[in-house]
Amino acid sequence: MGDSKPHKSEKSHTHDRYLDALILRALRQGGTVGVSGAELAQRLGVTRAAIWARIESLRELGFEIDANPHHGYRLISSPDVLLADDLIARLERVRTVGRDIVVFKETASTNDVADQLAHSGAVEGTVIFAEAQTRGRGRLGRRWFSPPGRGIWMSVILRPPFPPQQVTRLTLMSAVAARDAIQRVTGLSPAIKWPNDIVISGKKVAGILTEMTAEQERILHAIVGIGINVNITKQELPQWIRTIATSLQIELGHPVFRPSLAAELITQIDRWYHLLLENGFDRVIKEWQAHCTTIGKFVEIYSGSQKISGFAECVDNDGALLVRTGTGRVERIIGGDVTLEKQS
Repeated sequence: MGDSKPHKSEKSHTHDRYLDALILRALRQGGTVGVSGAELAQRLGVTRAAIWARIESLRELGFEIDANPHHGYRLISSPDVLLADDLIARLERVRTVGRDIVVFKETASTNDVADQLAHSGAVEGTVIFAEAQTRGRGRLGRRWFSPPGRGIWMSVILRPPFPPQQVTRLTLMSAVAARDAIQRVTGLSPAIKWPNDIVISGKKVAGILTEMTAEQERILHAIVGIGINVNITKQELPQWIRTIATSLQIELGHPVFRPSLAAELITQIDRWYHLLLENGFDRVIKEWQAHCTTIGKFVEIYSGSQKISGFAECVDNDGALLVRTGTGRVERIIGGDVTLEKQS
């Protein structure tokens, strides 16, 4: 996988990986009461020595775990680090998205890694995180600022039963899911800008990049990449994006605990993906349009050298934007840069 560097905790498909996740889940369920080593060992089918060894390993990763002869083990705090074991432990009932989680300390692009894994037969719903990307990108090949430990840079492998022309449905579904996750964790109420931006106070806080490998009639796999600026400060934002970008920390005035947001994001993508598969696109569109800043506005759209101006009326069943121009003609827009026209 090129220059990808797995986290110390990344032990995909090994017993240890799942054991750590099960221990963390049990400790969170135990709360302030605690869980004895004997109970953990019996519940998980391993020796008490194995439990002790895993507890020590988790402490090395930054988990504060208290050990008391009377109360057993208690989880006091968790590090603001994305670790596969911890994220698995935080998930409750996911059906597809989050069935496997891979975390890298650094990679060029999570979408590129996800594409390689998808071609190698990775299970649908596999989620790839990176603490940093060296060549993160947005739409149209644009560079995405992905500093270490400051955001959520992730990709999801999906295999929807859609024809290729409906792949934009995944982008809109993911925008709804990301907006939901941010609101549930932070209390903020982001808006959605067609086709792939999450914005707060008119500035971009998150973006979505959907790429696919397809045959003429079906999608073989789609990669949905999501980047969220979480704990980036104003000073850390590069000059070239300061006027158009923001972060959750900037908007809130304090940092956001990233593992909680990452787990909620997985949960919401899984929920909305199954709503899309089982109930069709209508529910997604209704939720998307309720939070979209583009619909009902006069817009200018640049697609390559072409410029289209008009009134953004709605989104069609494939996720394309329908814009009525000054001549009365309705243009169907699949992609491009959208800006709102200033009305005098």
